[in-house]
This record gives sequence, structure tokens and C-alpha cells, in this order.
Amino acid sequence: MSVSRAEEAFSAEGASATGGSAAAPAPESVWTTADSPLARPLIDDLARDYDARYEPNDGIPSSAELSRYPAELFDEAHGGAFLILRQGGEAVAGGAFMRESPDDGEIAEMKRVWTHPDHRRRGLARRVMAEIEDEARRRGYTTAHLTTGARQPEALGLYLALGYEPLFDVDGDLEAISYLRFTKPL
Repeated sequence: MSVSRAEEAFSAEGASATGGSAAAPAPESVWTTADSPLARPLIDDLARDYDARYEPNDGIPSSAELSRYPAELFDEAHGGAFLILRQGGEAVAGGAFMRESPDDGEIAEMKRVWTHPDHRRRGLARRVMAEIEDEARRRGYTTAHLTTGARQPEALGLYLALGYEPLFDVDGDLEAISYLRFTKPL
């Protein structure tokens, strides 16, 4: 997928910050934990989405990827943070970061970026990314890394539009590359 096609996919899926009802108040930012009830809809929908987009690997559902990172890695005590945008008492978007390596306090790994299907195309993913990048910067991180999958063109377009540098050939065979890695100075 070329950069322009990826950006088009992002534009079609979520670049607009003006969508939605004018009467609805803007979602509020809530810093929470990865295992809080408020975060549960994010985790559950990410699991559903991963399983819908990707086949099982050796019989293991793709959603098992979410269990690779224990909730405590997203706690402040371990260098992480977990953000939920809440509207009307419900999670509508969110994202998180964790310290990429226990030995390196300068690189934040962005994870769990999600928007509820009923709230997409309103600029919420951009807002989530801006807020978690700002928090990581405030905590002294100098670089952000993130990874998305080859079957998530809207995520690819979002990260390219936000200035993340791809560490792969965007014109290559994304399915063969599989894990699409990015970096960005904070």
C-alpha cells in the first residue's frame, strides 16, 4: 500500500474531527488502569477486531496478542499510562503507552489505540494519540514506537498522518512484513 493509499484509508476512516452531533459534549479524558472496568470495552472490542481481521496462529486466536502485555505495564509505577475518552459514562476511545524496555526510560511504546465503532470518523484517535504523546513527553520519554498490523489500513494512515516514520517499506508487501513498526521523536 503506498503512502497516499494509506492516507486515503485513514481519511475515510477517521481524519474528520467535525463528525457527530453538535449537541453532544466533547468526551472527557480519564486516566485509568488497563484492568479497570472503564477500559474493558476497549480491550473487548480490540480482541473482537483482531480476531475478525486475522486468522488464528497455530490455533491461537489473534486476540491472544492482548495478553502479551500484563495490565501493570501500563501503570504509572512501571512507566506506563492508560487513557480513556469517556462520553455519557461510556468509553468511546482510548490508548496507552508503556516503557518499551525496562532498561530504557526514553522510549514509550504506544499501544491499545482504539475508537468505539459508533464513534469513528470524529478525530478521537488523533486526540488520543496527542494526549498519550503529551503525557509520555511530560514523563521524560523522548521517542515513541508503535506497531500495527498489515490488515489495519486506517491505523497505518493515522500513524503516517501523525508524522510517525515507518520502519518498513510502505510500498512493499505489507502482508509479508506483517508487523508494521513506526518511530517518532517526542
